[in-house]
Amino acid sequence: MVKSWIKTVCGGLLAAMGAAMPATAQETVKPEPMQTGEYEPTWESLSRYECPDWFRDAKFGIWAHWGPQCEPEAGDWYARHMYYPETWQHKFHVQKYGDPKVFGFKDVINEWKAEEWNPDSLIRLYKSVGAQFFMTLGNHHDNMDLWDSKYQPWNSVNMGPKRDIVGEWAKACKKYGLPLGVSIHASHAWTWYEGAQDYDGKLTKAEGKGKWWEGYDPQDLYEQEHERSKGSEKVGTIHSQWAWGNGASQPSEAFKTNVYNRVLDVVNRYNPDVLYFDDTVLPFYPISDEGVRILAHMYNKSLKDNHGQMRAVVTGKILEDKHKEAMVWDVERGIPDRPQEKAWQTCTCLGGWHYNQDDYNRNRYKPASQVVKMLVDIVSKNGTLLLSVPLRGSGAIDDKEMAILKDLKAWMDINGESIYGTRPWTTFGEGPLAEAVNPMKAQGFNEGQKYTAADIRYVQKDGAVYATALGWPGDGRMTMTSLRKGASYYKGKVAGVELLGHGKVDYTCDGTALTVTLPADKPNAIAPVLKVTFAD
Repeated sequence: MVKSWIKTVCGGLLAAMGAAMPATAQETVKPEPMQTGEYEPTWESLSRYECPDWFRDAKFGIWAHWGPQCEPEAGDWYARHMYYPETWQHKFHVQKYGDPKVFGFKDVINEWKAEEWNPDSLIRLYKSVGAQFFMTLGNHHDNMDLWDSKYQPWNSVNMGPKRDIVGEWAKACKKYGLPLGVSIHASHAWTWYEGAQDYDGKLTKAEGKGKWWEGYDPQDLYEQEHERSKGSEKVGTIHSQWAWGNGASQPSEAFKTNVYNRVLDVVNRYNPDVLYFDDTVLPFYPISDEGVRILAHMYNKSLKDNHGQMRAVVTGKILEDKHKEAMVWDVERGIPDRPQEKAWQTCTCLGGWHYNQDDYNRNRYKPASQVVKMLVDIVSKNGTLLLSVPLRGSGAIDDKEMAILKDLKAWMDINGESIYGTRPWTTFGEGPLAEAVNPMKAQGFNEGQKYTAADIRYVQKDGAVYATALGWPGDGRMTMTSLRKGASYYKGKVAGVELLGHGKVDYTCDGTALTVTLPADKPNAIAPVLKVTFAD
């Protein structure tokens, strides 16, 4: 009763003083306390980290790379490209919404209502397809937080859907027993939004009077009260400045602390098992230490919350060897051409990262067959696949994506045992692509391999080897030289061969190859998986 009266009186006084409006994010610059414990915020201390077995066993996760940039349904990086007149997204924006000086990305946020979003049914669907963990977008380079953010007034509870996106995903994950991941991309808003300076990106809080965003400071969203980066008038310059070099405008201490605080806020509120950073290594690396402090906090908190057991996984891009000792390497839209000693991850998408209606219209989604073959290749090399399934601005999955997920589920239901809980075998594979060199570009971008039935991939589990052909052989025979009699990869001899989804199959094994005759009735339409057991 007394507390309620105090709250009412104080609220009235604050309103009378003009303080009832949202505080700006930059008014709070004191860092959140870092959880202390076994790990110190140094690369030497963090190098003791070992990726937990739950993640190494999972192998496959689904990502909802979904936020306000999906509302226009006009592709990735919309909130940047709409401010550059040479881009198709600028032309789209002018036609759909009007001049960005008047209707900027802040106003796109107001249009986003997520009216069809049902996290419970989506998480149930993702788990049924075979996902072993789920990733939600926490924020993108557009700088809007998708939770009830303590340090960013421009968040999904205050505006747009007016729902706690991360919180509702987290609740559904807990219900269905899926580990939760959160991806964080906001550190780059500082340079990413610089094109907005030519339009509405330099608006002030005072200019919102009488508008829907009255009381909110646009600078908390755009972060453009600074000199532009060298060459920022060109839309593509930012790629060479991703690691804060080559003329990039340097972020203020207040902005760096704000991003750091927002990361700790989402970690402390929702206890994700996985943090994904869309950064070269970590936020603000190498110009500042916010990233290693986040790592130490995440790891120490995980040990504290889980009775000394490490569950935390943090991923970053373009890692050096010393970084791979302390965190998990993420490869964007690509696959290393050789196995990796440390656990790693590929992130890719059925279509574009943010929903694009044109991807749907032009049938530019990855089919289930491509997803499966990538997954098998990745797992054979000690990796995990994180697959984004684009959601429409409304929060719905379109019918073509649903058909892909149905086909993916059909394969995983039969062959999941060859994926989950496996480890690399003494050789990862054979065939044309196993012998080829396929270099990555920057953080990845070498996917699109033309897998064939001649490409075989291997993993092991519980004394058995699983051999998957990345396509059905035209002659109905799988030939594996790595499993020939006398091969150096294993001791003993082949004792039996089973085709998953079918049963035992006939085979011969000599000094040339293990050759298996496959049945005419295929148990799946994408790729045959053999379970090979050995004597002794």
